[in-house]
Amino acid sequence: MTLPIILVFAIIGITVLLFVTEYFPIDKISFFIIATLVLTQLTTPEEAISGFSNPAVITILSLMILAVGLEDNGVIQWLTDAIKKLKVLPLILLTPAFMVVSSVISSFISTTAVVIIFIKIITQLAERYNFSSAKLLMPISFAGILGGSCTLMGTSTNLLVNSIAKDAGVEAFGFFEFSLYGGVFLIIGIVYMTIVSRFLPKDPNSDLQENYEIDNYVFTLKIPNISEASDEASDLIGQTIAEVDFINEERAVPLKLIRNKKVINAPGKYIELKEGDNLVLMSSLESISEIVNKHKLVINEKRREAQQEEFGDGEDSNKSDMTYVELLILPGSNLIGKTLKRIRKMSLNGAYPIAIKKRKNIRNTAERMIRKNIHEINLKPGDRLLVELQEQRIAKMYELQNIAVLNQHEYTPAIPNNRKVTALIILIGVIVLAATGVLSILAASITGVAAMLLFKLISLENIYHRVNWQIIFLLAGMIPLGMAMSNSGTDAWISEYLLKLLNGQTPLIIIGLIFGFTMVLSGFVSNNATAIIMTPIAIALATGLNLDVKPFILAVMFGANFSFFTPVGYQTNTLIYGTGLYKFKHFLIIGGVLSFILWITGTVLLTNLL
Repeated sequence: MTLPIILVFAIIGITVLLFVTEYFPIDKISFFIIATLVLTQLTTPEEAISGFSNPAVITILSLMILAVGLEDNGVIQWLTDAIKKLKVLPLILLTPAFMVVSSVISSFISTTAVVIIFIKIITQLAERYNFSSAKLLMPISFAGILGGSCTLMGTSTNLLVNSIAKDAGVEAFGFFEFSLYGGVFLIIGIVYMTIVSRFLPKDPNSDLQENYEIDNYVFTLKIPNISEASDEASDLIGQTIAEVDFINEERAVPLKLIRNKKVINAPGKYIELKEGDNLVLMSSLESISEIVNKHKLVINEKRREAQQEEFGDGEDSNKSDMTYVELLILPGSNLIGKTLKRIRKMSLNGAYPIAIKKRKNIRNTAERMIRKNIHEINLKPGDRLLVELQEQRIAKMYELQNIAVLNQHEYTPAIPNNRKVTALIILIGVIVLAATGVLSILAASITGVAAMLLFKLISLENIYHRVNWQIIFLLAGMIPLGMAMSNSGTDAWISEYLLKLLNGQTPLIIIGLIFGFTMVLSGFVSNNATAIIMTPIAIALATGLNLDVKPFILAVMFGANFSFFTPVGYQTNTLIYGTGLYKFKHFLIIGGVLSFILWITGTVLLTNLL
């Protein structure tokens, strides 16, 4: 083993460790990889940055832009309205119905974008029609992954593997070339998840909500000083905690009383309220709104100051009604780890944070809130943040990365039907051009973006804020690592070692090992990173065995996508795990069994291609 090969193994090992531990963001890890490859001379500087111009990366970027255009022009809302009609079905039929819809859409639109849409829809439907969203979110995530595996443009992994294979001299895959196999996997996934959905957890909102009130937000309400009162002083001044109506009626739970910067935890019922007091309460938005109006309280004393700073003291500051919007914190958000106090100092596109709701799997929430100042509680994936803002600014919330907008009172002008139809025609045109081979997927997707710009359906200024640049930088950083494997002879060394190890084994065993190892690796490392590492090895191994290369490439492609047994391998699994509805064991057991079934099925199907 030469020094360059040792260096490549060391870089891969450290990269995998960093991905698993999440010590650094994935885009930062990618820059570290690029710099390391240049400094160790495993690639030239030009090769190290070639990922930014790789056809697969540009194609993925273009498809992301198209997805934004579809959302902004109401096409996604069309789909959302149609999907919501499925609520009339019983749960046993709702699961496969939602899975079918999710998989079909994911075949042509970013799987992650599709799952984010379903998180919004299912969360709202579950609250309105009283069913468990946990019964549906995991099946939909799995269906999105399986559906994305059915076409060449379904996932970034497929495009990436195809690009690496083409660079290695392998004939490119057709748009629907492996759709039959993907369809078999999808049917298995739908049947399996429909059966096991009964074993998925219920939303932990009934008993826990009754015991800990964790479905409510935590608010800080101020009793204004008499001199600050706009019309009349609050009637709570002079009342004891025991005399406050909304506390007696259990519409709000008092967590703290803050008086002259002194914090009283779990204030006693005989404490008398005074002007200037801040009450930290746990309650629903509806109850708080009523309490604030009835008792002349201030829901956040700094909102007026923030509004005046942004709009001035003139009439402009009152031109629009203020409204509340609920934001779901998704994995990767830059708000994770921030406190409410810190977020209030950040720019949230004109929104002012006023309350938080901890994700539902946290126990003894009230006690934790009491022990910790509300402004010092850190946000985590799955938490919800309530913000106050002007209605016209709700659209700006969509520019915040890794944030899902829920339960908004949205003020947006009606989107003309001609814009919806034009955006949909552009998407269909891209699919048809790519599927028929008239244009490559890269050319078709770039043409689609150009068409959206031509018809003014998107603006590049908006796109800069909406694209998930972490994925782009991840791909741009990992692609040169594949080049380093080739330059150093690491892929050839691995294939020679595997040839000796697998000498005399049947193709069934060899395909199974490639498929299985890729699947296991993708459970802990990004599926894209796994594909970049494994594709050159699979090609070299097939070539050394004088076997058809494509079944080996498909084994990597499907194996990298099918990371169902952990919540970290595929971003959609991370999204639903971040909602707090599932534990790691749900992925390990339910997703693990599905992975095993698909591994056996895939091994047999792909071996028959040899």
